Amino acid sequence: MKFQKSVNRWIIACFGPEIASDKVERQHRFLEESLELVQSTGCTKEEALQLVDYVYGRDIGETPQEVGGVMVTLAALCTSYDIDMLEAGEIEIERCWTKVDKIRAKQAAKPQFSPLPQ
Repeated sequence: MKFQKSVNRWIIACFGPEIASDKVERQHRFLEESLELVQSTGCTKEEALQLVDYVYGRDIGETPQEVGGVMVTLAALCTSYDIDMLEAGEIEIERCWTKVDKIRAKQAAKPQFSPLPQ
């Protein structure tokens, strides 16, 4: 919970409580980062699109269980790439604190009501 609270402090400081708690914005940013992660490890656009069709062709899951699934599969992916996921997260949140102005500018330039980041 310590890391989650650390991220929450940063996101509120960077964007304010309204954007920090905007569920749709959080969905889009999570999906974007997830896709960037798998892209960085070699997953192709075609594979990602096949998985989108597969997932959206199934029943909707329970959110807490799906969070657990994300955590388990992220830990397994990190292990297979010899990455300490908590260390990677700590390094990234420290980097985010140094880029608050740039991140705010990117958010301000984002098309309103669009899932795209800019």
